[in-house]
Formats: sequence, C-alpha cells, structure tokens
Amino acid sequence: MTTETTIVFVTVVGLRFLLPLFIPRWPLPAVLACLVLDGIDQSIFQAFGFDPPGYQNYDKAMDLFYLSIAFLSSLQNWTHSGAVGISRFLFFYRMVGVMAFEITGVRTILLIFPNTFEYFFIAYEAVRLRWDPRRFSRHFWIVTAACIWIFIKLPQEYWIHVAQLDFTDTWQEVPWFPPLVVSAVLVGLAVLWFVVRPRLLPPDHAWRVAADPLPEEMATAAQRDAWTAAHVRIWSWSTLEKVVLIGLLSTIYARILPGLEVSDLRMFVGIAAYVVANVAISLVVARRVGSREGLAAAFGSRVLVNLGLVLVARILLGGSALDESATVFFVLLLSLLVTMHDRFSPVAAVRAEHDERDPAPAARAAA
Repeated sequence: MTTETTIVFVTVVGLRFLLPLFIPRWPLPAVLACLVLDGIDQSIFQAFGFDPPGYQNYDKAMDLFYLSIAFLSSLQNWTHSGAVGISRFLFFYRMVGVMAFEITGVRTILLIFPNTFEYFFIAYEAVRLRWDPRRFSRHFWIVTAACIWIFIKLPQEYWIHVAQLDFTDTWQEVPWFPPLVVSAVLVGLAVLWFVVRPRLLPPDHAWRVAADPLPEEMATAAQRDAWTAAHVRIWSWSTLEKVVLIGLLSTIYARILPGLEVSDLRMFVGIAAYVVANVAISLVVARRVGSREGLAAAFGSRVLVNLGLVLVARILLGGSALDESATVFFVLLLSLLVTMHDRFSPVAAVRAEHDERDPAPAARAAA
C-alpha cells in the first residue's frame, strides 16, 4: 500500500473502533454512524484503488464490536425493562448464529439467526427521541421486533448471505432494480407521512438525542460500586451473561482474525476464567475499597490487572497459544467490555426496579 492508502485504511479502521465508544452517550447518531461506515468502508477503499486483503474478516469483527457496545448501552440507558429483555434475546441469538456459522460455514444459518438486534436498537432509540418508551407496552416492542425480523432482516440476510448479491452491482446491471428501489422508498415515505404520522402520540418531550440521565441512586461510580457490593455475587446471572458475551465474542474473533491458532473450547474456557477472575476482583474492590473513578480510569486499571493476570498465567502454565499482539488485543477487548458491563448492568437492575414499581406514563395518564 502507498502512504495515502495506508492513511485511509488506518483512518477507516480507527473510526470503526472509535465510533462505537460514543454509543453509550449518543445512542442513535453513533449507531447510525457505525452502520453507515460499515456500508461504505469498502467503497472508500475502492475509490482509492485498493482492496485490503482479508478485510471481510476484519469487517465482521468490527461489526460484532459495535453491536456489543450497543447491547451494553441498552443495559444502562433503556428505561423499559421489557425492551431490554427483547434486546438481550436478539443480541445473544445473533451471537450464537454467528458462532454456528463460523464453525459450519453454512450461510443459511445467518438467515435463521438474523441481526434483528441492530434495527431494534435503532427503532427504540428513534422512539425515545420524542416519547417515553414506557408509554408503549411490552407487546408493542415484541411486535416491533417481529416486524423488523420478518419484513426487514430476513430479506436483507437472504440478499447478503444466501443470494450473495451486491447492491451497487445490482443497481448498475439490472435495469428494473433502480425503479423498484425508488418506488419502494417513495411508498414507504408516503405511508409514514399519511398513515403513521397522523396516528402518532403527542410527544412527551423535546428532541432528546443524548442518553437519558442515570437514576439518582446510580449517578456516580461510588454508588454503582455500593450496589454491586450489596447485590452481585461471583456465581450469578450477571457473571454468566458476561462469560457468554465475552467468551462468544472472543472465540469468534479468534476464528475470523488471521494468525490465531487456538481451539474454540480452549479459547472460550480461557476467556471465561479471566472473566470470572475479573468479577472476583471487582467485588473485592467494591466491598473493601470502593471507587470514584470514571469509566476511562476504570478501563485503564482493568487493563493493568488483566495484563498482570496474563503474565501470571504464562508463568504458571508455561506459555500461551496467543502471540504478544493477539494477547494485547484480547486484553483490551476483555477489559473494555467487562468494565462497561460492570458499570452498566447495575443501572439496568435499578431501572428495572423503577419500571416495575412506578406506573408507566400511559397508566398515570389514564388514572
């Protein structure tokens, strides 16, 4: 690659890892930016006359990264506990499907396990721009997820993974395709304007792009640590969720990134052990020391701790299947996701208590 193409490549890849970090604070614009960049990254490379070798693998890895950040953000930000449960199911359902695809190589699996979570996240955040999501029932959110699954994601997954068609090539090569797409867009806009818009509920608030404020009792790191110390145990659903999330993600990464030679079972078990060790360390710190540090400082501390754990493991076990660069990558990945889960899942638990205890806005209005 020339100097110019190297700069372009590094910039695009850097943005694909940096933009997801804005999702917890600016959910909708950040996830849309990730989605757009995912759609145009290879077109950018082609515009500069080069095709990065093996980029498809990196592309899938970066997709999973930003979807993981989006899922963790839903734990912290979403006030409707029913929608959080749907989000959790859709996210892990897709992760299991991606893992099954990587093991078998059967593309139809991705049709069976579509990425409904991504558009469901966008739908929730689009509603939250003007309305309190608690005004809408659990049934509404289930129907929303089902419509996205059936009418959007199934055709898209078939197009991409089964038919393996490219939108740009089809647009240029099939004469009837551009008029069909334009007509479909116009019909959709007409339905939104003439059918959906008149039936919208009165807005609850002004445009709200930033995430909702945290509950008062969870506004600081010290408060979240106090809640963790009182409620979290090493062997818990929270730990299991972390193990499955980071274990699956790391195992998928080990398969799709070049140069890593490690079995799926060994990778998952090794990552699970590190996650459980992190949970134990977090509980000790929360119960005996407490914390007032921000997310960035907590992440830095976690990286140092995990690097120390890696060194101890290498000394005790006599080596590792991962080389130094891969080890650093997985330490950074594990540390970031564990830190976010530790900070965000207590907020999700408190929001669920609020949602169960307090009547929804619609119920209060009816009363």
